[in-house]
Amino acid sequence: MTDIAGMAVVIPAHNEQALLPAALSAVSRAARHPALASTRLLVVVAADACTDGTRTVARRAGALVVPLHARNPGRARAAGVALALRALRLDPGNVWIASTDADSEVPPGWLAHQRARAEQGWDAVVGTVRPQGWPPALADVIRTHLREYEAAGAHPGGASDLHPHVHGANLGVRADAYLRCGGYPALTAGEDHALVSALETGGHRVLRTRRHPVLTSARLTARAQGGYGDHLGRLAERVHLLG
Repeated sequence: MTDIAGMAVVIPAHNEQALLPAALSAVSRAARHPALASTRLLVVVAADACTDGTRTVARRAGALVVPLHARNPGRARAAGVALALRALRLDPGNVWIASTDADSEVPPGWLAHQRARAEQGWDAVVGTVRPQGWPPALADVIRTHLREYEAAGAHPGGASDLHPHVHGANLGVRADAYLRCGGYPALTAGEDHALVSALETGGHRVLRTRRHPVLTSARLTARAQGGYGDHLGRLAERVHLLG
């Protein structure tokens, strides 16, 4: 059993003033869960090379802001975690770092679920996402995506909670495990996959679960190359070519 005294939600953002308010509102709703009443919780927005009002939006919502000019999601997430740990000033073994994205909306039970799994002894929780907000022209693409996404890792004998996906939009890790495996690497894409791989290689207990999926933007103009938006873009090309 692990006692979680503090939690932080880290959100990297590059010019996300339009979608960030909904992301922060969803996190705020999740933070009000009764199971978190005795937990110190803060939100950190890593504003990476922002030229819009992202930082202002974040501060108005009560989030801590770490500005940087890297255009690198790995560096942004790592900077957010570092600020969170400095601000909480707690033993990393008692701190849980949750990660989501500025174009995503977490469900109400998201943080409480991660905290409960942490107190059961899990070192990390790796969740799933579901797209939202696609235009009608993308309907066939989204249907194909959802069919393939849900089928990946499905148990032959029926539904399974396990899955092979990794998303920075739905990820959580205990801070001491995060630090021991080196944290988020400075990658322009795949920093979330690299972190989970390092955790698993290091023998940490990683829970992959389909519970509490996070809603994320179905936009094809992704902020980070190689991310979820790029995947949808490549799928759109394949579906349209086949069509």
